Amino acid sequence: MPIETIRWVGDENGYAELIDQTLLPIRKEYIKCSDVRQMWSAIRVLSIRGAPALGVAAAMGLVLGLKESQASDTGNLIKDLKKQKEYLETSRPTAVNLFWALERLEAVAFENRTLPPVELKRKLLQEALQIQEEDRRICRAIGRNGAELLNDGDGVLTHCNAGALATADYGTALAVIYAAHQAGMNVSVFADETRPLLQGARLTTWELKEADIPVTLICDSMAAQVMREGKVDAVIVGADRIAANGDTANKIGTYALSIIAKEHGVPFYVAAPISTIDMKLLHGDDIPIEQRDPEEITQWGERRIAPAGIEVYNPAFDVTPAANIDAIITERGVIKRPTANKIETHIE
Repeated sequence: MPIETIRWVGDENGYAELIDQTLLPIRKEYIKCSDVRQMWSAIRVLSIRGAPALGVAAAMGLVLGLKESQASDTGNLIKDLKKQKEYLETSRPTAVNLFWALERLEAVAFENRTLPPVELKRKLLQEALQIQEEDRRICRAIGRNGAELLNDGDGVLTHCNAGALATADYGTALAVIYAAHQAGMNVSVFADETRPLLQGARLTTWELKEADIPVTLICDSMAAQVMREGKVDAVIVGADRIAANGDTANKIGTYALSIIAKEHGVPFYVAAPISTIDMKLLHGDDIPIEQRDPEEITQWGERRIAPAGIEVYNPAFDVTPAANIDAIITERGVIKRPTANKIETHIE
């Protein structure tokens, strides 16, 4: 069974619970988010992360925000919704699923603006839970479609964490691994540690170990050598935002992996739901890149590992050009050698 990364407890006046991923792999604990500020903080500090999971979290966060609304009519409730939506949008700028989910709930509110406030709140919770359930089905479909690209005995390299912890179910990139194993294929995984926050070391290895799937941890700088030794048959990563032409933003270090894979003739695959494709952005240069706290690089817990006052550049993501991507795997199938025309046709 998949890991339950996030769940809703109760009715429209309930709360969300989510695994605090900052504590993994030392301990697995759920934290309770009873209001929108707690959800905003959980998103910002990476207690929950991964593009699809952020979509679910944002939708639930909007429901939490409306718990506090004192609006006696639907018009004012929708005004409060817009304020809470704008607030949640400030939590993280790159993962498009977060914005997509918030816009989806806003559209539902507008379509149901004749309902009384209590019923509208209930309707929005139903929509948030529907987003979660849809993501479960999408993850399984991505897994099935991607598994067809693998062969028995393949070694797969992945970066960051695009598994159950990043979604509502099996993940995106790791869904391909899970589906391959369920199909009886003997597939092993090399997991990049993924500096500076070590999502690969802390999360991907923990998740795969829990699933009893063979996984070997490597430093980010070892990927080229592992490919050179012929141990990698495919690279599969997730995505936080895909531009209309196929350029893909993912965790920092992904772009370098795509170059290394191209050099060694290793197929490079991106696994992501269609909701991650942002057709409003023509190419990757338009994707906003989140800049994070310098202490993520200069400190290891409470221990300083760099000189005090050192200048730090800490982008959380980079953009892999579509030319370096052999295929994008979505719930609808596989887009080989993605281009703007192929992507547009795929999502129609």
